[in-house]
Amino acid sequence: MQRLGKHIEEQIIKRMSIDNPWWITCSIAEDYKEMPSRMYLEEFYPLITDLAVRRAVILMGARRVGKTVMIYHAIDRLIREGVDPHKIIYVSIDTPIYNNNSLEELFAYARRALKNEENYEGYYVFFDEIQYLKDWEVHLKSLVDTYRKVKFIASGSAAAALKMKSNESGAGRFTDFMLPPLTFFEYLNLQRLETIIVSKPTEAVPYDTINIDELNRHFIDYINYGGYPEVVFSEKIRSNPGLYIKNDIIDKVLLRDLPSLYGITDIQELNKLFVHIAFRSSNEFSYEKLATESGIKKDVLKRYLEYLEAAFLVKVVRRVDQNAKHMQRVTSFKIYLTNPSLRCALFSPIDSNDDFIGGMVETAIFAQWIQSGKSDFYYANWAKGRDKGEVDIVWLEEATQKAISLAEIKWTDRFAENPTELKSVSHFLEANNTVKKIVVTSKTITSQYELPKGKIQFVPSAIYAYWVSDFLFRKKKHELLYTPLM
Repeated sequence: MQRLGKHIEEQIIKRMSIDNPWWITCSIAEDYKEMPSRMYLEEFYPLITDLAVRRAVILMGARRVGKTVMIYHAIDRLIREGVDPHKIIYVSIDTPIYNNNSLEELFAYARRALKNEENYEGYYVFFDEIQYLKDWEVHLKSLVDTYRKVKFIASGSAAAALKMKSNESGAGRFTDFMLPPLTFFEYLNLQRLETIIVSKPTEAVPYDTINIDELNRHFIDYINYGGYPEVVFSEKIRSNPGLYIKNDIIDKVLLRDLPSLYGITDIQELNKLFVHIAFRSSNEFSYEKLATESGIKKDVLKRYLEYLEAAFLVKVVRRVDQNAKHMQRVTSFKIYLTNPSLRCALFSPIDSNDDFIGGMVETAIFAQWIQSGKSDFYYANWAKGRDKGEVDIVWLEEATQKAISLAEIKWTDRFAENPTELKSVSHFLEANNTVKKIVVTSKTITSQYELPKGKIQFVPSAIYAYWVSDFLFRKKKHELLYTPLM
């Protein structure tokens, strides 16, 4: 290990002791104990304690979705289950005094702080915000290979970039775990509001509600404030979401994280693009249109969109045509915020009658599906002669690339009351006889309607958002209680 000046070494060791209070108290800080746990801790924790497989765990997710809190809660559980607190090391890579130190050097400093420098076995080592270390994946893979009896866990906020490097350099050595923004399922459960949802003994729609108007009010609150655990429980933050979410989340990503990771020099240009997209979340875009509206060159736009996806701020959804065929040339695409409350922070809260409510309901439902981590969903858009139409979500079977399921997102009961008005859905089904599941959301109505080419299931948007997020959460636990939604 490269020796630093004695003063610097002492400062690093002192900082290590401050960041690991359980070395002295045998407990995490009380304020972390009092914070509510993400439900995903139940899936994340077994990856940490699985010592039979020699792999590092990579916890990915956007800023402020609860990664660090989940790490502390995992540490708390390790201690309660009998792990020696002196065998648990936490290091936040973005701490300035740790700059220019490798992961191995930081691991060595921690052992020196513990006065156990020659012991290399039985540790649980957590590296938080690992994306700030250049070539982190090479360092971490080396640690996994060298210290065979140590469990390494890393977290980072640049989700897509982390995953790419994890796949490239960590094959066979890393296990990825994506922590999504707060889902609607979690939002209700964290606030003990899940009793408003009732189970139904049916595969078509497994949930109903005892009060659809109240559920819809909670759904609007979720759209405005629900993506971040801290916002949910703080009236002060909810009264001024722009101050917290914009300054503490959006600005840090756009003004610090992305410039430092990708060398962006014109941060105002990137910010301008994100604000433009956030205001129009769920809209269809093209590079030509975006370039004209934003004044940013197309080649720069493409890079910026990649960066915004890497930071898990937006999701770009690709287009298929009426026959569910991929377009030979990418001319248009939709962009969604991964968390609908980002829009509220930038502009203002919306209500159920707002002009933008339709797009934000669609964004909220996409936010539930995005947690799957898959990219097997598209939107369909076509214009042939007088025939034109669009379907919001289309799933393709991986092997055949045939359409197998679709969803049309509405915040109105109009189409449930008049299903024949769903012209685009009917036209798409006529061209794709492989579609087996058809969902159209409503505002309050649950019903079914028989078409010549299939059966439409109408379900309120709020119930559908709960259904999707609950289904994907349980799927991650390998407890498929219901038939798949797609």
